[in-house]
Amino acid sequence: MLEIKQRFKTFEEYLAYDDNSEKLYELFNGELIEIPPEPGYNVEIANRLFILFALMLGSDRVRGHGLELEVRGEPKNRYPDLTIIREEHIQQLAKRNTIRLSMSPPLLVVEVVSPGEIQRDRDYIAKRVQYQDRGIPEYWIVDPQTETLLILALQGTTYSEARTFSGDDCVLSPEFGDLDFNVSQLWV
Repeated sequence: MLEIKQRFKTFEEYLAYDDNSEKLYELFNGELIEIPPEPGYNVEIANRLFILFALMLGSDRVRGHGLELEVRGEPKNRYPDLTIIREEHIQQLAKRNTIRLSMSPPLLVVEVVSPGEIQRDRDYIAKRVQYQDRGIPEYWIVDPQTETLLILALQGTTYSEARTFSGDDCVLSPEFGDLDFNVSQLWV
């Protein structure tokens, strides 16, 4: 039996598509690529960060892996492991948890690196370029393999490495100065 794949010419066509499933897709070259579930350990790390940020900002501004972010390039969308949204986004995301290019960028995206060279390159290189282009003020790369947290801060239109944290380093964020935790708390 021949399977015909759905093709999308625009992001709007993709947004109108509904396959009545809970699956997450990236739109790559007009085709849907299903995103596999995150490793459990990555989810645990993202959840720890969710709690820390929710205590500081309130849970409405902290979004987990289900938030969709429209980006330029391929794929046309990403699902960060954790996103800190702006106050204005709460209302804008009421109907669909998608931050469009026409909207202000979120304040922070966090990616927890999955095992494998392709995944490392995706988080350290490809997503960095797309998030930088999107104008997101801060991008965190949490790497369980090296037990480090790299904070990238937008300087003009380019990310610079603010600092890499490891061990019992107290995390210092340019955007979120009220944070108070040691990076070792992520690996518990």
